[in-house]
Amino acid sequence: MKKVSLFDRIFKPEHIVLANGHTVDRPQSRVPFIAGAVLIVIAISIMLTGFDLRIIIERFYQLSAILGKIFQPDFSYFNKVVGPLVDTIKMSLMGSVVGCLLALPFAILASSNINKNRIILGAVRFVLGIIRTIPTLILASMFALVFGFGTFAGTVAIVFFTFGVVGKMLFESIETIDLGPFEALESMGCNKFEAFWTACIPQILPTYLSHCLYCFEMNVRSAAILGYVGAGGLGILINERIGWRDYHGLGVVLLSLFVTVLIIDQISTQLRRKLS
Repeated sequence: MKKVSLFDRIFKPEHIVLANGHTVDRPQSRVPFIAGAVLIVIAISIMLTGFDLRIIIERFYQLSAILGKIFQPDFSYFNKVVGPLVDTIKMSLMGSVVGCLLALPFAILASSNINKNRIILGAVRFVLGIIRTIPTLILASMFALVFGFGTFAGTVAIVFFTFGVVGKMLFESIETIDLGPFEALESMGCNKFEAFWTACIPQILPTYLSHCLYCFEMNVRSAAILGYVGAGGLGILINERIGWRDYHGLGVVLLSLFVTVLIIDQISTQLRRKLS
């Protein structure tokens, strides 16, 4: 049997003999072209960003020294972490609840199978898209200037972020539901609200609650860094400890955040599993 080289396998089409005696050519592999394009993109990215692996290797000892201090937390600093940690959780919870409640009616208006008015449909989707594309830190910076520094600005930023994300995910879920019961209730004389509440809400409620829980998980992580722009929470302590080069205190802050997020993730995962 003739041995076929790797080059021939990739660049030369293989002849396949069918049972009827005819031959067909296997399509030429696109792997070399895709690999070449990826390498070109990587090379251009390295040139544009000024990435230098040598600097990473030379300064890696600094990273190891900082991590060594972080992994030796000063637990006497924990008393100062409790208050901002509670503020972070409150911001996340309050912002998630309000944002999810506001997202529900707008998600219904953004669903093409429920709302047949193209103008309202396009306007609501446009608003949801704009809000969803603005990072939480930018929102927090804007609201900190409007409402002043503190947790209120962070909470409002989380409300807007949650509203955009949950609204987008929910209207996509609504568009996949079975509208048979909804149309049947409408034909029996029910108005759109009554028909939707009776026939559609039971279908989307588990998905809606799952989206809300998932967004709450994200908001806890986001709220932890909103203090960088004056929105309260653990971000203030993180920024402060880094500025003072107090990596032992920073270790306590990060450890507290890690444990909190881990507990919330486990609880949320169990709840979403029961809803699915």
